[in-house]
Amino acid sequence: MTETPTKKCKQIQPTILVHGGAWTIPHSLSKPYVNGVQEAVKKGYEVLCRNESAVDAVEEAVRYLENDPTFNAGTGSALNIEGDVEMDAIIMEGKNLQSGAVTCVQNIKNPVSLARLVMEKTDHTLLAAQGANQFAAEQGIEQVNTDELVCEKSLEMLREKKKYSVTVGDQFRQGKCHDTVGAVAVDASGNVACATSTGGITGKRVGRVGDSPLIGCGAYCDNNFGAVSSTGHGESISRVTLCRTIIAHMEQGLSPQDAAEKALSYMTTKVQGSGGVIVVSNQGDIGMSFTTIRMAWASMQDGRVCYGLDPGQKIEAKKC
Repeated sequence: MTETPTKKCKQIQPTILVHGGAWTIPHSLSKPYVNGVQEAVKKGYEVLCRNESAVDAVEEAVRYLENDPTFNAGTGSALNIEGDVEMDAIIMEGKNLQSGAVTCVQNIKNPVSLARLVMEKTDHTLLAAQGANQFAAEQGIEQVNTDELVCEKSLEMLREKKKYSVTVGDQFRQGKCHDTVGAVAVDASGNVACATSTGGITGKRVGRVGDSPLIGCGAYCDNNFGAVSSTGHGESISRVTLCRTIIAHMEQGLSPQDAAEKALSYMTTKVQGSGGVIVVSNQGDIGMSFTTIRMAWASMQDGRVCYGLDPGQKIEAKKC
């Protein structure tokens, strides 16, 4: 009796990608940006290698970027028009589509970890401002003096914004915005996750909420397809629900790379917005694309780190 051949499934390689924001990164910051995303992706990959979850991995990677004052998230966040820090973050898992987010928090060292507690410890998906800080206190989340989160680069950018009275849209068109950080991952079990964190836009109105903490905009994932984290002009990203749109393209059979490029092209045409995304499929295929001058990104799979900063650039680091 002839046996029916067993269909072999592709073995999933644990994979993680991170980004450090899409904008006109000046030469003086290129090395810190490239080094920062590489270190963050290694931190997240170490988590995957311990057979921990994709959620654990993206949280760890984003926490690293929040702690690095080079980036606009956590320590080093941009300042609003009154000179205060107002941070946003989101985290999501793809198995049950659970998500948690916070917005306009002011003295939380790692907003992504607070967002995870919202996901796991409440019935809500988003907590804002005073309510988010109250929840943080209840959960014993580390709170710091807001001054500890403010860096000289953020103060200088606010002084420049006030001096020239440029609008939020003008800042993006002129490439003067520090931007968001994020991570996406798939673990050995095929579970995907994503996380995004930001200090927002320099000189924004008090209480302004961009795309980052909004499900489907700043981040989205589904185990059936993959995970996405975005960066760029938040109002434009929100109008086209960029991350959910990319997953929708993947539902139609597009690769992560093609889905990313198609969605960003649509955003440019439809709302004249710029930005970037990182994408991973549930099988470990990756994509990254941006319509700004630069985007710092890094990926890690099979022990190898790849990274880039300029359009079309992909550099493979030495195997760890």
